[in-house]
This record gives sequence, structure tokens and C-alpha cells, in this order.
Amino acid sequence: MKIHPLINTTEALAELCGRLSKADFVAVDTEFMRENTYWPELCLVQVADTNEAAAIDPLAPGIDLTPLLDLLVDNEDVLKVFHAGGQDVEIVFNLTGRTPHPIFDTQIAMMAISQSEQIGYSNLVEAWLGLTIDKGARFTDWSRRPLTERQIEYAIGDVTHLSKIFPRILKRLIKTGRGEWLNVEMERLADADNYRSDPDTAWQKVRAPSRNPTVLGRLRAIAAWREHEAMDKNIPRGRIMRDETLADIASHPPKEQAELAKVRGLSTGWRDNEIGRRLMGVIAEAQPLKTEELPPRAPRGAPLGKEGALVADLLKLLLKIRAREIDIAARLLARSDDLESLAAGQRKGLSILEGWRYEQFGHDALDLVEGKLAFAVVAGKLKMAHIDDIGSSSGEGEEPVAHVDG
Repeated sequence: MKIHPLINTTEALAELCGRLSKADFVAVDTEFMRENTYWPELCLVQVADTNEAAAIDPLAPGIDLTPLLDLLVDNEDVLKVFHAGGQDVEIVFNLTGRTPHPIFDTQIAMMAISQSEQIGYSNLVEAWLGLTIDKGARFTDWSRRPLTERQIEYAIGDVTHLSKIFPRILKRLIKTGRGEWLNVEMERLADADNYRSDPDTAWQKVRAPSRNPTVLGRLRAIAAWREHEAMDKNIPRGRIMRDETLADIASHPPKEQAELAKVRGLSTGWRDNEIGRRLMGVIAEAQPLKTEELPPRAPRGAPLGKEGALVADLLKLLLKIRAREIDIAARLLARSDDLESLAAGQRKGLSILEGWRYEQFGHDALDLVEGKLAFAVVAGKLKMAHIDDIGSSSGEGEEPVAHVDG
């Protein structure tokens, strides 16, 4: 594979992207800094196909990234391959308002062909290529120039390895017939709605114990204000105010600005500074949430009475057994909240009762809660079996150990 020198001109970038536009796939990775900013600062982009690889310097004077961004978001003929690519996709979205497409994430793919929940890149490379990655350059300051040869070599390695691993993972997926299982997951990763910073919905990410419409109205208003402040200043939202402080102020709003000096998590300067005045104005103007805006209540208990929690635990055990049997990550097969909802009697809107998840797990989960499925010990291993099957073979060494009556 040909490794190019650092790409730092628009002309060289356009030539590179012209060649990559004819590839079947392009492995993509980025290096960025976001510790001190609201928006991640893109510092390096690495790309590779099966023939060549290069690192691109987005901070180079005068460089125009348009050829690269066109390749990533406009060229539907080239598959874009990432590993744990959520933050990489976010950066492209911030630059273009769109996401790379079509897209493939090897971390997600590994969940469909193994029980690896969130395999890291180093472990992926070691598992598929038998190589150990030098992590020494991982936490360097990617924004400083000039970049060292060690930094560039480390960065390009991320895509050269990925370009070799991806075809092997794809071959395994084709062999197992599980490629279609990932279509929804990959489209979800490419969904632009995942990457929009919407101040009006920021409050939904802040944990608040109260369901009081007035408290939640203040929470929404303060969270949106914090988001705008952080965006305008391009600093992390936590630098404005931590979540715990925000929730505390929403629950116990100060009556005067001077009281802000007593709020844990705020400096004494808030008692008379401009940002404190803006906050007090937001609190004063906050409106209670309307009934239809209130978040849905978490289900309390289950129709199965006191056995509800036990049913959920048995479903989780069933999930572990099935994930082991078909060699898939349990997290890809089902989410804990879906299992708890199923145990509580919910049947609509659950991903485990749709498509391939229903075929592989959901129908057995339904049988379990309806008393048609039991756990049994077979040759020293815990397995699941239908009640009728256990009864007909109990004389052959199978011993039922648990079942749930509907």
C-alpha cells in the first residue's frame, strides 16, 4: 500500500479524492480536540482504500476540504468505513450539515459476528491482524504544528489496518448471513438527527428527579440558555454550568441574583456579573411544561405483580443464553429497557418484537413471559426449552430448573 506524505494543499487533496472516488470503500478516521471547546476542532483526517493511504491536514493554511467532504457525503458509490465512528460522523455533520453515506462501522459489525459488546480499535487490530498498536501518540495535542512523524504514522495506521480488516469482517458477515441485521444500525448511525445540537431539547439529557411541570419548564429554559452560551463562547457546556447545578437551580430557583453566589457549583462572581443577570432573566421568563410535553412516566411495577422484577431478570438470563448460542453481542440483540417493558406487559413499539430480533430472540422472550418456556440444565449447561419439550425428554437427563407461568 502506498503511503502519501501529509496532504496540506487543496490540489493534492483533490487528486487523492479523485482516485478514492473510484474505490469500493474508503476507511476513514479523524483526530480532533474538544476538551476546551463546544465544537470539536478537527485536526487531522486519515483515509485509505486497498491501494493507498494518506493523512490530510485541515489546519494547513489555505486548504479547502471540499473534495474530501464531497467524497464523504455526496458519493453514494463509495462505502465509508469507520470504527466507533460516531464522533467522526459528528465532525462531518458539523462541517456540512450532512452525514457520510453509505456507512459501515466495524465496531457495530463485530457485535453481529461475536459477543464483543464494544470492542476497541486496538483489540480489533490484534484480533484480526495479530498486531499490537503503539498507543503512545494517542493522547498528544493534535492541534500543534508541525506534527511529528510519529503522530502521522500512528494516525495513518488507523486506516491502513482498518482497510485490511473490513473486507475480512464483510466476508464473515456474508458467510453468516447477518449483513441485513446491520442495515438498520448503520442507517441509525448515519441519521443526521443524532448530531444536531438542539438547545430546545437539551434539557432531556439532564437528570431531574421531579416531574413538576414548573420545575421541568425551568429546566428546559436553563438548559437551552446554557447551550446557547456554550455555543456562542465555543466552550464545553460544563464550563458554563454542570448538570447537577442546573438541575438544582431548576428545582430551587434563587429569588435574587445575589443568591447565585450560594449555589454549589457557581463562583461568587455570579452574584453581580452579566452572565448571572442573563440567567436570572431566563428563570423569570421560564414557562411550565404543557401536559403533552411532559416526559412519559417510567412503568411502575408490572402486571405480573411482585414477580415483575423476577420476570425481567429471567428475560435478561434468556438474552445471555441466546447471545451465547448464536454468538452475538447481547446489546445488539436486545436492550434492557425493552426487556423490562416486555416484562411489564408492553407489546407495541419494542424492537425485539420486530424483524430479525423477533426471529432470533423476541418470540422466545414472549414464550417465556407467557409461561411457555423454561430454563433447563442440559449436559451441565443452562439452556432454554419449551415446557412440552422438557416434559417429553425429562427422562433423558434434562432437568428443568425454572419457568414462568403466564
